[in-house]
Amino acid sequence: MLKYIVEVNDNGQIVGQPQPYQESVPIVSVPTDFPYASLLGGFGVLLLIIFCIAVVKQQTVKIVERFGKFNRVLKSGLNFKIPFIERLARKLDLRIQQLDVSVETKTRDDVFVKALVAVQYFVLPEKAFEAAYKLENPAEQIKAYVFDAVRSQVPKMNLDEVFEKKEDIAQNIKTELSQTMDDFGYGIVTALVTDIDPDEKVKAAMNEINAQQRFQVAATAKGEGEKILRVKQAEGEAESKRLQGVGIAAERKAIADGLEQSIEELGKAGMNRDEVMKVLMLTQYFDTLTKIGSGGKVLFLQHEPEGMKNIERQIRNAMLSAKEA
Repeated sequence: MLKYIVEVNDNGQIVGQPQPYQESVPIVSVPTDFPYASLLGGFGVLLLIIFCIAVVKQQTVKIVERFGKFNRVLKSGLNFKIPFIERLARKLDLRIQQLDVSVETKTRDDVFVKALVAVQYFVLPEKAFEAAYKLENPAEQIKAYVFDAVRSQVPKMNLDEVFEKKEDIAQNIKTELSQTMDDFGYGIVTALVTDIDPDEKVKAAMNEINAQQRFQVAATAKGEGEKILRVKQAEGEAESKRLQGVGIAAERKAIADGLEQSIEELGKAGMNRDEVMKVLMLTQYFDTLTKIGSGGKVLFLQHEPEGMKNIERQIRNAMLSAKEA
């Protein structure tokens, strides 16, 4: 907005032409001895020092390029570079890294399995140039070699052999990777086949076969145990009967010896042999009746003279048999 100065007389009339109004701008005086050059110079030096410093962390290296060309490798610690001429192009981690690779393949007996392989690798410090410039994506390169190594071995094995030779497969993968990746600046610590996963139906069939085999072993062991038990029982019964027979024979012999001794003693007392036999038979007869009656059972015996003679004849025969034994 423009402003004008107007001159007015005592009667309130404008006198003369309006004049443009100009505001006065204050003038600030600046001391001529202020150190502008020193201040600017110090700031420039500070920026130059900042651009010259390159700090590298532990277990890390950085690649320096000069005008786009590889120049040198900076190790961990404080380093310097030429600003605007040199630049930090790449950073490489020297720590061990792990790459998990899942490979699906087929065994010799036509079973599809998934093998999970864990590869542990690291950058070789003395080959940082190769690691930085020869491979664009080292992880994908390692995966490709793992796929090739697994698919060249597993199809030559049956499913059971794959599980048994898992360590051989891992060692072969490590050997092939070590020989190849060394040229690209990478070292292989180890390669582990951490899991082998066949199809669910195959796993169910394998579990069923294993269960049936264990049932068969258990049935065989049970049969052998029962056989041994029966044999031992038969041997025990045979031994028991043998000992029982020996005992009965000894008992009969002792009875016969006792009767013979009684006959001899009664004979010395003046009785003839027939009288002694009748007395002993009568005694044995009544002892037998006493034992039978004490059992609470009813038993009908022949109580006639002829019956006594039969008993006498049986006892005499028993005594003669015991003597012959």
